[in-house]
Amino acid sequence: MFNSKKILITGGTGSFGKRFISRVLEKYKPDEIIVFSRDELKQFEMRQQFPVDGTPVRYFLGDIRDKERLYRVCHGVDYLVHTAALKQVPTAEFNPSEAVKTNIIGAEHVIEAALENDVKKVIALSTDKACNPINLYGATKLASDKLFAAANHWKGSHNTQFAVVRYGNVVGS
Repeated sequence: MFNSKKILITGGTGSFGKRFISRVLEKYKPDEIIVFSRDELKQFEMRQQFPVDGTPVRYFLGDIRDKERLYRVCHGVDYLVHTAALKQVPTAEFNPSEAVKTNIIGAEHVIEAALENDVKKVIALSTDKACNPINLYGATKLASDKLFAAANHWKGSHNTQFAVVRYGNVVGS
């Protein structure tokens, strides 16, 4: 599936991204895995595990809120795994505009960039908190889920396929 493919993972320095990249490198031989995130320190730390020399992993600083940067990094991508989000419930509650900008508007940017670059498949990572949300984080992720699902209907002549998967609750959260 991922052999000879170019994969982009937004928010790729998180726990899911690290595990996903490990699994892909164990089972497949991708041409390139692009880690796109805004955390320079986490990218530095991740390069210790997945160095640029010797692996197909590449690192790009950027934010899904920056549509132009996202468009550029999507060039030639076959698969896009979208994990970037503001995920902390208290952070979203105290910074609602920031949660909306990242989790909803950022999701729109991911969809638009994928369509403009003819990405074959986009998988958006969701959360159990998006099911009957009781907080802003869950509400923003539900809106994001709806955007990705709807993109399959309004993509026009583009062949991009969009899917959403719900990531289970983290122990102790």
